[in-house]
Amino acid sequence: MDFNLNKSIEILERTPAVLEQLLSGLSDSWLHTNEGPDTWSPFDVLGHLIHGEKTDWIPRMEIILSSNLDKHFEPFDRFAQMNSQKQRSLAELLLEFRTLREENIKVLKSKKLQESDLQRTGIHPAFGEVTLKQLLATWTVHDLNHLTQISRVMAGQYHAAVGPWQAYLKILQ
Repeated sequence: MDFNLNKSIEILERTPAVLEQLLSGLSDSWLHTNEGPDTWSPFDVLGHLIHGEKTDWIPRMEIILSSNLDKHFEPFDRFAQMNSQKQRSLAELLLEFRTLREENIKVLKSKKLQESDLQRTGIHPAFGEVTLKQLLATWTVHDLNHLTQISRVMAGQYHAAVGPWQAYLKILQ
């Protein structure tokens, strides 16, 4: 399937509710356990998603759509959440993510993007020239990737507990 903005918005709009349903009210061990050194817990992933809402998707879209000649993106700090979110509660982070995402979806919809807009380009620090279509498709898949990551990290806590059923549980392999 080729990129479809409306289908992407269907996912992007639902991610905050999915995270709220999945994570709200869970014990700290579900929220703060990771897969080992230099890996992220569900709490860390949520902080990462918040940072992206503030500094990645919409700011980069604005660079692409601007009339500025310089279309270079600022580098994205994939680990910024490791220091900025630690003192906050899960409820605060979930609310902030929901609020930021709602605002960003409004901005996205307000652009009334046409196919010609989706072909416009910016300059990614690692990949070079990328299109707006690629950026928006990546935003969608990025959400799905991190929802999968959260599920995998949580499932991993029961890796040994499931015993021989590990053979049937791809998430644990």
